[in-house]
Amino acid sequence: MAENIKLYQAAENEIEEITKLYEQAKGSEYCTWDEHYPNIEITRQDLKRNDLFCMKTETGEIVGAISIDDDKEVEGLSCWSDKLKPSVEIARLVVKKEWQNKKIAAAMLEELLKVIADRGIKGAHYLVDKKHKKALSAYKKLNFERVGESTLYDGNWWCYEREVL
Repeated sequence: MAENIKLYQAAENEIEEITKLYEQAKGSEYCTWDEHYPNIEITRQDLKRNDLFCMKTETGEIVGAISIDDDKEVEGLSCWSDKLKPSVEIARLVVKKEWQNKKIAAAMLEELLKVIADRGIKGAHYLVDKKHKKALSAYKKLNFERVGESTLYDGNWWCYEREVL
């Protein structure tokens, strides 16, 4: 990575910039997001729950964002291990275009896993598009285990989870 970067809990004044990151990712290869998702309302909900985070440089530039989601349908999937409860879903990971391929996604995930553990949560899981080789490669090194698959929200997902404590 080019600079020291760190994960911070996002602030109200960063919502628009984070939403712009989501917008710039839409339409990129393997991105499953559309004009309705994610949007500023979802971003505000994440912030309200204290579950919106951003990765920033020493100079304050936001280079990525990630959330802990509160999606009952994802939580209801049968593939998640009961041994890892309580658990949370990691969602809406985005890296600013000019910062991609610099291991930002993996760094964000590593830092978020520490936050999740500090909250006393035992497990973390996420859905990833089966064709998204870049994401699959980034996540592989973080010891997540593929535990199932899903077609939730008309997607074609692999389901990954791991213990965080």
